[in-house]
Amino acid sequence: MGAEDTSRNRRALTHRAGYALRHPRRVPAHARRALRDGWLRLRHPGHIAYYRAVMASDAARSTEAAVGHSPSREQWARIGLMQFDYLLRHGLRPHHRLLEIGCGNLRAGRHFIGHLEPGHYYGIDISPHILLAAQETLVRDGLQTKLPYLALADDLTLGFLPDGHFDVVHAHSVFSHSPRHVIEECFAHVGRVLAPGGFFDFTFDRTEGEEHQVLHEDFYYRTETLVELAAGHGLTARFMDDWEELPHRQSKLRLTAMSDRARTVGP
Repeated sequence: MGAEDTSRNRRALTHRAGYALRHPRRVPAHARRALRDGWLRLRHPGHIAYYRAVMASDAARSTEAAVGHSPSREQWARIGLMQFDYLLRHGLRPHHRLLEIGCGNLRAGRHFIGHLEPGHYYGIDISPHILLAAQETLVRDGLQTKLPYLALADDLTLGFLPDGHFDVVHAHSVFSHSPRHVIEECFAHVGRVLAPGGFFDFTFDRTEGEEHQVLHEDFYYRTETLVELAAGHGLTARFMDDWEELPHRQSKLRLTAMSDRARTVGP
């Protein structure tokens, strides 16, 4: 099921104390993460620079673990396939052009690349370390002839991408690590790169209580906050109920242009 216990505030002292009592063996790891958080925030005050440093730190230990905190390669592969199967059921066709924001080391991207026509996949990420790992994934899976584009990004203005080009824009576990101003920056520009009839799917950590963050890495938003934010930039949001049935803790919204009557990409 998606987005369990959406009323809790994971930043609250009562929640943290209760979690420590229930999982005492995890306390040292959390303490190390908190120390790293403080150190990296001092060195990298901007969020993009900060989270790029977080990814570099995680990727130095394991690129699979750095993408979605997957504890094993098996779970890394399972979640990637789940993302691909979901878009396939929602009409992703080989001739479509797909932009993946936060492509990571191609956990899902390798499936998208294999399915799409050559040159129809474009992946961007803020981490150069993880993009090098993405190249390794391409080689391991023999996807070089598919000619995917991989690009390093410093923001989500998408200014280097063409107007009306992408049938599908996809972002998994990106906004769960993003403050509001980063999300709004994306909403302000993603409509420009969507083709007529295209859509933008993204996951987020949902809360029905107070919006909060944990260690500047994990952000929890109310659905209505993101819906209203999207509407302010000419985008209509649809909560994807069928995603909630899958074994993942995040929720999913789909954005389309308000001026576009099509709500899904056709064949």
